[in-house]
Amino acid sequence: MVRVYGIPNCETVKRARAWLQAQGVAHTFHDFKKQGLPPERLDAWLAALGWEALLNRRGTTWRQLDEVTRAGITDAAGARALMLAKPSVVRRPVVEWPDGTVSAGFDPEDWARRV
Repeated sequence: MVRVYGIPNCETVKRARAWLQAQGVAHTFHDFKKQGLPPERLDAWLAALGWEALLNRRGTTWRQLDEVTRAGITDAAGARALMLAKPSVVRRPVVEWPDGTVSAGFDPEDWARRV
């Protein structure tokens, strides 16, 4: 089964979930706000995608960080700590696909190849 991780009021997550539903793809949703960001899942995503792909530098949460904090994120350990403290800084949605792969963000063309 497809597992989608994110925040329900995120517009990209909304579009992604609607796309899955329109394609008839069964999936579960894990809400970072209500259920938290599981550290063991984050570690798996970091191993699969790298911290740069998971860190959302375009979002409001990143922009609200002070310059010192932003400048201090220079490696996987720093990014991991920030993501655990502020899950909203994770690029969304993160999807765990049935074949064991992981993706971050919504790309309908890529997703169409996966389902």
